[in-house]
Amino acid sequence: MGMSSYDAALMAEQMAYYRARAPEYDSVYAERADLQELLATTAELPIVGHVLELACGTGQWTPLLAERARSVTAVDASAETLAIARERATARNVRFVRADLFDWQPPRRYDTVFFGFWLSHVPPARFPEFWRSVAASLAPGGRAVFVDDGPTEAVHEELLTDESGHAALRRLEDGSAYRIVKVFHEAQDLMDQLAALGWSAQVWQTARNFLAGVALPPGRKV
Repeated sequence: MGMSSYDAALMAEQMAYYRARAPEYDSVYAERADLQELLATTAELPIVGHVLELACGTGQWTPLLAERARSVTAVDASAETLAIARERATARNVRFVRADLFDWQPPRRYDTVFFGFWLSHVPPARFPEFWRSVAASLAPGGRAVFVDDGPTEAVHEELLTDESGHAALRRLEDGSAYRIVKVFHEAQDLMDQLAALGWSAQVWQTARNFLAGVALPPGRKV
């Protein structure tokens, strides 16, 4: 399914926001103990083999993944965030790719597809398409692993009351404002949505306000 004109405009504005926010993105990780705690939970997630990291941003997760993976291919559409990620994750087993996740075709399949704080930025209309692309990126026996905001994190957002029901307004330090996609998934609802697409998933609350999940593609069970 193609995006509506509204969602297309929203995604373009979201990209502009993350490009502009790159220099100040990491400050929230320094300020919030719960995010630091969440990063530490990487050790508890099933990160194995060759890893594809989607929407790697400034690379907060990338070096943690690299410690446990044979290789990491980290993909993001923003040159500004990738420049920071390259400075943070310098291990030899890390490779960065600049690409639009909805257009990019991976050159191989991976044992783990990981995405941190990306699923909540996928418009609901593109949810099935996104998960089809994840399935196509997985090697036999592979799995998707993710972390994201839980529903209680909505209190930190300036949600927009427009027709979409999945937009928020974000402001930068200079006062400029951008609309972004923001979908707050409930754990059980997310498992139900994935089950409807044939996935087998376990999603749970972790590090106070966040969700973590492990999902196996159609035909396999957690």
